[in-house]
Amino acid sequence: MSANRRLAALLVPVLLAVGGCTAGTEEKDPGPSARQKAAASRPSPFQDCSALGTPPPSAAPAVPAGGGGAALPELSLECFTGGASFALRELRGPAVINVWASWCPPCQEELPAFQRLSERAAGRLHVIGVNNQDSREAAKGIGEDFGLRFPVLFDQGESFKRALERKAIPVTVFVDGQGRVRHVDTSGALDDARLADLVRQHLGLTVPA
Repeated sequence: MSANRRLAALLVPVLLAVGGCTAGTEEKDPGPSARQKAAASRPSPFQDCSALGTPPPSAAPAVPAGGGGAALPELSLECFTGGASFALRELRGPAVINVWASWCPPCQEELPAFQRLSERAAGRLHVIGVNNQDSREAAKGIGEDFGLRFPVLFDQGESFKRALERKAIPVTVFVDGQGRVRHVDTSGALDDARLADLVRQHLGLTVPA
């Protein structure tokens, strides 16, 4: 192997961790593994999406300062659990939407923080995942491994990411109580403190970090 090829091979995981993941960078599995086959036979770990069309029961009615905000894309995505279609514009926030995939290392790094956010802000904030260009078996395996319980929408065709005009994941979208997008974050893997700060800044909610 030439020196240039060895250098390129070493740089790939570093670029994935720093700059986000695109669909062309993951290694393709040549076939379903035994773990994936086992995951396919088990129930989904994620909550269903039935509550997303109503505001969280303890959500504050106030709109964060700053005005404006674009509407969510006019898209309908399949709920991972149950398979019902959900129109994004029917979402009643406040909400945090995280776009992730099982093959994306920064996504895996930050997903536990989103689960903790869903627990700490229960009743005040919807936390929603959008699983992006993934297999159901791999996504389910990540949900089981990380103890993810928040609702997840399945977006194998990347339609949500494209509508946001983003090329890489993870992407996190902060949506106010009127269903308006207040902020789209593409800064990389978020930890508890940074996530709590973004929720306070863009949605006006104080959540323990």
